[in-house]
Amino acid sequence: MAAIAQAQPNIALVKYWGKRDATLNLPATGSLSITLDAPWTRTRVEFDASLRHDELRLNGAEDPAALARVSACLDLLRQRAGTARRARIDTRNHFPTAAGLASSASGFAALVVAADAALGLGLDRRTLSMLARRGSGSAARSLFGGFVGLDAGERDDGTDAIAQPLLDAAAWPLAVVIAVTSHRRKRVGSGVGMERSRRTSPFYPAWTHSAATDLAAARRAVQARDFAALAELSEHSCLKMHAVMQSSRPPLLYWNGATVDCMQRIRALREDAGEPVFFTVDAGPQVKAVCTPEAAPRVAAALAALPGVEQVLSSRLGEGARLLDDGETP
Repeated sequence: MAAIAQAQPNIALVKYWGKRDATLNLPATGSLSITLDAPWTRTRVEFDASLRHDELRLNGAEDPAALARVSACLDLLRQRAGTARRARIDTRNHFPTAAGLASSASGFAALVVAADAALGLGLDRRTLSMLARRGSGSAARSLFGGFVGLDAGERDDGTDAIAQPLLDAAAWPLAVVIAVTSHRRKRVGSGVGMERSRRTSPFYPAWTHSAATDLAAARRAVQARDFAALAELSEHSCLKMHAVMQSSRPPLLYWNGATVDCMQRIRALREDAGEPVFFTVDAGPQVKAVCTPEAAPRVAAALAALPGVEQVLSSRLGEGARLLDDGETP
């Protein structure tokens, strides 16, 4: 009763920030993302009757802080399988963890795919997406590759809050250059931050009200392969989200000085040098530059030259979560 799965993080271009139901982890708005290729999470799940409780190792070390969320997600699969067996989970991230690079998205996507196979459930992608969302809202999108939409849904039970593929990676092959400006874990996690914004930001109602319009326009831009339109919408969505964060009480300031410098450099590359590139930033200090593959080396060099940029990662768009052979260990 063991299996290994791999998933990649995804980067939201039209963001969601806030939940309509925290217990079921239901997003307040829909979102649109791209799944990456180079960064990955590999997770091995083994159900063992001799275990008295779940065991989790992240990057080779025990992680008791994350165990409760992982166990709660596995309970949903155990319930479907009719078993109470505990599991041994060994997971590894090939990129910085809990630093604003969507490690929870790839982590929970890999977890549900591996657990589903280990339990022999054979659940469809729609159901796996819904289960991954219970662990991390953005994990629902990492079940699929390329361009992916996550519906907020309307049902109270959350069965319609699922991700759906919009466009394959090969149909519009973009690149993503990531400027890592800090390897530290962020002080306020996304779940806590979302609830703080929902309760205290005066901008939150406008944020949720405008989301549907942004999402519809972004979907049209993706289908038309309209880079300029997608660039404008993505940066607008990013900055609106951070305005909500920064207007929360106490404020959520995920950026550092290098974050701002990277955004300014990306805008200068586009507006002054004519490079096809735009930025987006999630709940963390890392800046993601989305560009054409031809522009990626120039964008990477420009960001790497900035003081405060600790590392530059480059990736193409990739496929969704999938099972691996036994030899491909975490």
